Amino acid sequence: MISKTLQSCGLALTLLASSMSLYAKNNVVVVATGGTIAGAGASSTNSATYSAAKVPVDALIKAVPQVNDLANVTGIQALQVASESITDKELLSLARQVNDLVKKPSVNGVVITHGTDTMEETAFFLNLVVHTDKPIVLVGSMRPSTALSADGPLNLYSAVALASSNEAKNKGVMVLMNDSIFAARDVTKGINIHTNAFVSQWGALGALVEGKPYWFRSSVKKHTNNSEFNIEKIQGDALPAVQIVYGSDNMMPDAYQAFAKAGVKAIIHAGTGNGSMANYLVPEVRKLHDEQGIQIVRSSRVAQGFVLRNAEQPDDKYGWIAAHDLNPQKARLLMALALTKTNDAKEIQNMFWNY
Repeated sequence: MISKTLQSCGLALTLLASSMSLYAKNNVVVVATGGTIAGAGASSTNSATYSAAKVPVDALIKAVPQVNDLANVTGIQALQVASESITDKELLSLARQVNDLVKKPSVNGVVITHGTDTMEETAFFLNLVVHTDKPIVLVGSMRPSTALSADGPLNLYSAVALASSNEAKNKGVMVLMNDSIFAARDVTKGINIHTNAFVSQWGALGALVEGKPYWFRSSVKKHTNNSEFNIEKIQGDALPAVQIVYGSDNMMPDAYQAFAKAGVKAIIHAGTGNGSMANYLVPEVRKLHDEQGIQIVRSSRVAQGFVLRNAEQPDDKYGWIAAHDLNPQKARLLMALALTKTNDAKEIQNMFWNY
């Protein structure tokens, strides 16, 4: 009789614990780096003119108390800068801090508040170098916290909801803006004024509505745990030097030559159309590759589509690389990481297909 009673009590406690675990809140860390979401304008009507990176992380979280209904939220101040001033040094530092956080069993997800100007670069970099299945969500705002109809508070609330969702695991690093969930790989800032600033030519992963994520697609390219790049194996506070030259009509070779003189290891050619390069530039650019060993990557200044290998230029013959659908700024990051592994153009081209 006593044995049966104990068994019944044990079963009841197990069911209770299981029920409590279903409703237990996850632990989310908000990592602040500055940006417009932490900005302040002179008045409530200043939505485009303001000073970025003014509000500290504790104040950001305190301004949206509703996030505590979603998760156990804590914050750390990793950086306090406008995102256009972020360099590889800050990227590496942030990646190491995020990597340390996601390795902790007590952390279930990470939200990174970030300026929108280079949010896509930071998201893509973390997507390549942090090995985890835990949600990492970058979020920002197009209006400072002091503006009428500031978008930061709801964006932050939604980002915490996403980072605390178990459904968001294994989806790679994400960007949450204006209720849309984007993959870090293909998101880009397409508008510099409106709140619907972020877009992807392949579409959003899903949407976040009233604290709940709804999913419609997944990213098929390698990321996070499947990436061959790992922040734990990258030494120092700099990456191999890679720079971008923007294509147009009436170009001069001086920019390519100047970057070569500065010691870059690769140049991203942000070409017109299909990564096109003017015929009068080709001889000089080929010299930089053949005589100085500088890798040449053909990307495109066009927002949509992708660069076809051996179209416009004979990449196989020249030993050049096609950026596929990565925009110039993301091509720069992948190229820099690729150069930590190899200088073989064929191997690097495969990385551009796979990542």
